Parts: sequence; structure tokens; C-alpha cells
Amino acid sequence: MSAADQDHMSRAIDLARANLGRTGDNPSVGCVIVKTGQVVGEGATAPGGRPHAEEQALDRAGEAARGATAYVTLEPCGARSSGGLSCSERLVAAGVARVLIACEDASPFAAGQGAERMRAAGIEVQLGVLASEASVLYVGYRPCDDSP
Repeated sequence: MSAADQDHMSRAIDLARANLGRTGDNPSVGCVIVKTGQVVGEGATAPGGRPHAEEQALDRAGEAARGATAYVTLEPCGARSSGGLSCSERLVAAGVARVLIACEDASPFAAGQGAERMRAAGIEVQLGVLASEASVLYVGYRPCDDSP
């Protein structure tokens, strides 16, 4: 993992930290999308829990998300309770090339489904990036560790 990867994940953690306690039943997640060294989109779970961080970051990035790297503090959801497109489906559709994730998600709407979907679509997925720093965001939701 490069210093730039660490910096971008740190930014995602800061974004998530800013909305802690304001996202209802959903965890506060941060997402930063980077292409050729430039941040092209970022977001955090909105107050009340919707929209998700990845949705906001992808909307801001637009076409620049194609071939980019996404840094996400918690595994992108694999299914939505609302039946809409999940964050992992949105990342695949946007053509993101690489997704770095701090913590795995134990929710029945993620629980490995998001990472699995992205890998099956040919996206490089790396788990455990700055997990120690991000785990404090999910105390009471689900702890994570530094295992890759």
C-alpha cells in the first residue's frame, strides 16, 4: 500500500467520522474516489443513513470514476433493503478499477457480498486498509481488524 493510498483512506475515515451518530441505523461510511492522483469524488453517509457514501462520491465523480480507485471505510453493500442498486453494483457499473476497504461489513446486506460482486466483475479489491484507524467508527456496529 502506497503513502497516497494511506492518505486517501485517511480522508475517507475523516469524512465518516464527521457524521458519526447522525446516520440512524446505518454506520457512518466515508468514500473517496481518486483518478490519476486527483480526488474526483467523495462522500459520507448522509444524516439519517441515505444516501450512502459511495452513491454521493460516484455522483460527484461522474464519468471520471471509470478506471479510478475508490477508498471506502466499510465494505460496500451487496444488497439494499430498499431493493435499489447496491453500492457494490454502482461501483461495478461506474467502471471503478480498484476498491480499497478498511473494514468488512457484517450486515446481511453486505457480509462479503459486496467485495465478492466487485471481484467477480474484475475489480481489484483489497480489505483491511487502515482498519485499525477505521475500526473506532464501527464500535457497536462491528469491529474489524487489520487482516488483508
